[in-house]
Amino acid sequence: MEEAKGLNSSLELVKSVSEKHLLRPSSRYYSMFKGQATDAAENEKGKYVLIRDAEDLQPGIYDKPLPCFGCGVGWFSFLLGFVFPLMWYYGTFLYFGNHYRKDPRERAGLAASAIAALACSVALFVITVILLFF
Repeated sequence: MEEAKGLNSSLELVKSVSEKHLLRPSSRYYSMFKGQATDAAENEKGKYVLIRDAEDLQPGIYDKPLPCFGCGVGWFSFLLGFVFPLMWYYGTFLYFGNHYRKDPRERAGLAASAIAALACSVALFVITVILLFF
């Protein structure tokens, strides 16, 4: 009963893993309730602390839409490569130039362009060999 009295104003959701010291001290305690366990004494008991307000969401770095009609440069060059195959080589150049480090969402499209450029190169090589030697 005494333990239940101490928890009357706050609610302990889950036992904290901070006892195992797996997380940094600043990231050990979180809460989904406002005004819960704000002093260090309660933090040591495994309480969770609210870091910031849930309504105070700032737009993240990847919340902006991708260029080229929202699908990104990689997928745009992949799709346009079926009409202009040189676009696949442009996407390959960007892929090997680590263009996706600016925005990791571009990586899949640029890799698809690189694979399409490889397939196109192999097909052109095979056609050239057949035409020259047969």
